[in-house]
Amino acid sequence: MAFDFKKEYKEFYMPKNKPEIVTVPKANYIAVRGEGNPNEEGGAYQNAISVLYAVAYTLKMSYKTDYKIEGFFEYVVPPLEGFWWQDGVTGVNYSDKDSFKWISVIRLPDFVTKKDFAWAVETATRKKKIDCSIAEFLTIDEGLCVQIMHHGSFDDEPASVALMDEYLQENGYVNDINDKRFHHEIYMSDARKVPVDKWKTVIRHPIKKV
Repeated sequence: MAFDFKKEYKEFYMPKNKPEIVTVPKANYIAVRGEGNPNEEGGAYQNAISVLYAVAYTLKMSYKTDYKIEGFFEYVVPPLEGFWWQDGVTGVNYSDKDSFKWISVIRLPDFVTKKDFAWAVETATRKKKIDCSIAEFLTIDEGLCVQIMHHGSFDDEPASVALMDEYLQENGYVNDINDKRFHHEIYMSDARKVPVDKWKTVIRHPIKKV
């Protein structure tokens, strides 16, 4: 049975429909940075997603090649995630998607080293005929956060964010979104295959105690 991050770390991928506080451990990711509207056809965001999955699946299937990763075990590629911000905006202005800046990521198993990552980027570029050089090996230490499972359209997220903000106020915490800690989304549904009303998105915000 392949290791599945979603099942092994349910507390980080499957929160309830009400706010909860978690401490997220440091982890490594495939990351691509960019800016602009994520819905733009053939735009930077869609290109970034193609690169992320090209590298992710090259690593996942590496055991079928001559390149052997030390400590490798079979696993399910974790969900797509995104860190989002806009200059001069606290939180997210959903009505101005053109001003988004983002880091799109997919989590890496701990056994993947920077050397393995470099191999995957070079191999994916060559075999998939897509330039993966924009991908980077990124370590993120999120720390103390509040999160909730949001159901439905991304444009309806403010309602879920309001629930989180209310929860923080009641429990002696405040948001700690700044130029290093961002609004974070984890996409638990494939938006291409699932109706909008069935979309599930983990929304996570960095926080600190008052």
